Order: sequence, then structure tokens, then C-alpha cells
Amino acid sequence: MNLRRWLTVGIGVKRWLLLAFAGLLVLAVGVAHVLRQVTSNLEPGTTGMSIVDVITLQFLPFNVRGLAAGVVGVALFLYGAYRLVRALVDPFALWDRDQPMVEVIYQKRFLARGPRVVAIGGGTGLSTLLRGLKEHTSNLTAVVTVADDGGSSGVLRTELGIPAVGDIRNCIVALADAEPLMAALLQYRFPVTEPEGPAEPGLPPLRDAEQLSVGVGGHAVGNLLLAALVELEDGDFEEAVREMNRVLAVRGRVVPASATALTLCARTRDGTEVDGQSRIARTDDVDRVWIRPDVVRPTDDALAAIGDADIIVIGPGSLYTSILPALLVPGIAEAIAASGALVVFACNVATQPGETRGLDLADHVDALARHGLAHLPDIVLANNRFDASTPSGWLGEPVRLRWPPASASGAPRLVLDDVVDRENAHHHDPLRLAAAILGEWAREGGRRRRPSAARIARAS
Repeated sequence: MNLRRWLTVGIGVKRWLLLAFAGLLVLAVGVAHVLRQVTSNLEPGTTGMSIVDVITLQFLPFNVRGLAAGVVGVALFLYGAYRLVRALVDPFALWDRDQPMVEVIYQKRFLARGPRVVAIGGGTGLSTLLRGLKEHTSNLTAVVTVADDGGSSGVLRTELGIPAVGDIRNCIVALADAEPLMAALLQYRFPVTEPEGPAEPGLPPLRDAEQLSVGVGGHAVGNLLLAALVELEDGDFEEAVREMNRVLAVRGRVVPASATALTLCARTRDGTEVDGQSRIARTDDVDRVWIRPDVVRPTDDALAAIGDADIIVIGPGSLYTSILPALLVPGIAEAIAASGALVVFACNVATQPGETRGLDLADHVDALARHGLAHLPDIVLANNRFDASTPSGWLGEPVRLRWPPASASGAPRLVLDDVVDRENAHHHDPLRLAAAILGEWAREGGRRRRPSAARIARAS
């Protein structure tokens, strides 16, 4: 079974085996000519001639000799080629030894021919999507928001002046081919402990994010590793993320939307303004969000990936605090509009307490419209299964399927599919979500197309 797997379509081995075998055939013809010349003067019955008779299978019927020699030759060649590859590759193997090498090579070859996919957003939703997509393609780029200001990311941002690293860490873990122990290590968060001894007179005790600055308590190992890489790369945040991708053998790439630390701001429907991603996430009735500073550059890696993409997926993730901050980086939306990719807006399966409380499907699309982004999606993908298990203490609700959005003119095409995690109504199922997106791409022709003139015009 293992040997047959080596010869399956797509692994890229048969052509070279055939070329090597053809070379052996030519060599065999040459040896036959030399043997004929050497034995031309030997008398029948001599010791030398007897040896030649055995080598050339003269003891077998004439019509069997060629077949027998061919079968033995092919078997020896294939077994020798297989053992040679194992001898050369095994000392450098980084994969799980329980998985056959041929399966790993086949997977790599297959994934390398997958579509070029760019996923934009942040948070748990983006990580979930990446876990599903990486089973279909290695040509995968995650463009991640850097506006988080809470917890470990917020402390590192304040103390070191670097963009938020938490969502980048989660996406790298989702795409990494590293050992499970390494993934667990990157996600490990040091416990927060109360400082020993009484507090200084007149000062309140340390709480939450303030206490993180005392030491490593509350920080994730992956966040600290990224922060250290930024220091090693002389403050170059983009290069630090590239190195993190390389070190952890990420299947695809994770890139920041911008190398600048961004501050997210919001205005509610009653005119109240709120600063900070962590505060906005707990705020009801958000109307608009924007980022500061006003002048900020997208990363070159993000723009290049968007320009080359076959599929661009916006979301899933927190609408106002993960998806929109990435799209609002100047140049990102324009690059999406100018691309020849199929653009899919993967709507959340559930609302979130605070920023999206009570929003239905049309409200999610209308939020894009209020930020001048309704022209981007070609397809809106929404969940149509509502019997998934509800998590204990869940304060959200399934996103209701009201359609079309308020601005129905030029609205994207709606696609409904079963993409929810059956065990958790708050999350997508990564494999179902990826299959739905790639299925729509295949139905659209499975190739890049000319950018929509209307999309480009509305972007400009």
C-alpha cells in the first residue's frame, strides 16, 4: 500500500522514476553489447561460458527470460529507489514519525497547488477559518488586525511601543505545522499572582492589566517571543513576524495589516465616543469606528498577497474590533477592490454581547456600507443551521437571516450554508466553513477574473 501511494498522481515521483529507469535500460543495452563482445570467442561448455549462461537465464525457456529479468529488475529498482529516498530524507524529517513520509509529501504537493487565499480580520473567528483552509491549500495568507489594546498585547504595546501581537500569535498557532507541544507552549499564559507584602501607603493594589507589567504574569509565551523578535530585528515589526512564520513552519503566512500600533475609536448612535478596542468590544449600539493615527501604511506583504489572491475572505470575527480595523487601514480596501479575486464576507454565526448585540445579517452588511465598504464582497456567506449546542452562560444569539440589507441596490449575492460548529453555536466549524468558501470559488469558475469595474469605481 505504501509503495502504491508513492506512485499516485500528484506526488511528483513517477516522472523521475521513469527517467531513471530509462537510463538503466540504456545501461543494460550497453552491458549486453559488452557481454556479447567479451563472450564471442568463448567455447561452449567452458567455465566462462557457463557463468554467462546463468547470468543470461539460458536455463529458462526463451519466451520467459525477458519477462523474468524485467520483473526482477523493476522490483529491485523500485525497492532500491524507495530505500534511497528514505535514507536521504529520514535524518531531516520534522514530521510526526507515526505518519508515513509519503503521506506528508503527497499532502505538501497537493496543498501547493491549492488556490491563493487571503483571510482578513482577527480574533477567534480568523483562527477558526485558517484551521479549515490550511487543509486545502498552503497558499494562504492571514492579514491580521493590530488594534488590540487589552491584556498582554496592551501591556507590551504600552511598554515596548509595538503593535498588538495577540491575534498574530493565534493565527500563527492555527497555521503552524509544529508539534502540538510547541503550539501549547506558545499559547501558555503565565498566571497572574498578587504581589507579596502590603501595598505602598496611599496606592491602590494592582489589578488586571496594570499587574501584568510587574513581570511575566498574564503574558502568553507567544506574545513574549514576538516581542523579543521585534527587539532582535531592531524594531522591524514586519520582519519579526516573518521570522516567527519561518521558525514555526507556518503553512502559509501570517502578516500584520500595518506595522504601526493602531488605536481604535468608535462613535455610538447617541454620539458618545469611545477609545480603545477593549472598551469598544463592550459597547452597545456602535455606529462607526475609525483608527488613529490617520496616516498609516499597510504592510507590503499584505498588499502583495491581496494583489495575487484568487479568494479574499473578510471575517469571520468581531465586526467592529477585528474585521473593520483591518479594512480601514489605508490601501487595504483599495487593493481588495482592484484585485481579481472572489471576495467573500463570512458573516458571524452569532452576535456578541456589546458591539453586535441584536444585529442580524442585514445589519452586519449595513455596517460595511456605513464605512464605505459595501462594494467589496461579491458573496455574503451566512449560516442557516440553528440547532447547534448553546455554550453554558452564552449571552449571544444566532445571527438572524434578514435579507437584503438596507441598501439593497448592488447588494452582494447571498449564500446560505451549514457552517456552524454543532457543539458550539457561537463558533464556525472550520472544515465546513472552508468547504463552503472553496465550493463557491469552484462554482465561480475556480480562477482569477478581471476586477469588477463597479467595485473599483466605488472604491475610488
